[in-house]
Amino acid sequence: MPAAQIRDLAALCWLHAGESVILFGPVGVGKTHVAEALGHLAVRQGANVRFTKTSRVLAELASGHADRTWDKRMRELIRPDVLILDDFAMRQLSAAQADDLYELVSERQGRSLIITSNRAPSDWYPLFPNPVVAESLLDRLINTSHQVIMNGPSYRPNKRPRNPAEKSGPAVS
Repeated sequence: MPAAQIRDLAALCWLHAGESVILFGPVGVGKTHVAEALGHLAVRQGANVRFTKTSRVLAELASGHADRTWDKRMRELIRPDVLILDDFAMRQLSAAQADDLYELVSERQGRSLIITSNRAPSDWYPLFPNPVVAESLLDRLINTSHQVIMNGPSYRPNKRPRNPAEKSGPAVS
């Protein structure tokens, strides 16, 4: 983990400047943990923070199209000082999802996002069905963000429950 870069982000200058943070790298390296910690620091400084999975935001906005509450739901996503979108760019987007993300990022100009992703931002473009929407959204997002590459082994195997049949120490004879 890039400790110096994380310490710099912990100063929250990005929040006061209305910039965003993109944390990306392989699964299990602590992206969500760092995003939550930055959100917690922001709350402690008086910011309003909302954490959600990107897939949940897309489902929420799709439901808003169906029941005609899209504007209200969008306002709720625009309101927080920091919106944390976990697991961004996990899969191919539909045209409607891409449009919703474009609207969300556009409306949040000057308001911070924290995004976690298993893919590098340069790998996000093919996930959008319309290259013009992709270029416009990602230009707004990537060029106003601090990008942190998080590499290393997954922490999750350390949390895996042990098989009770396995001996935990040296064999005794």
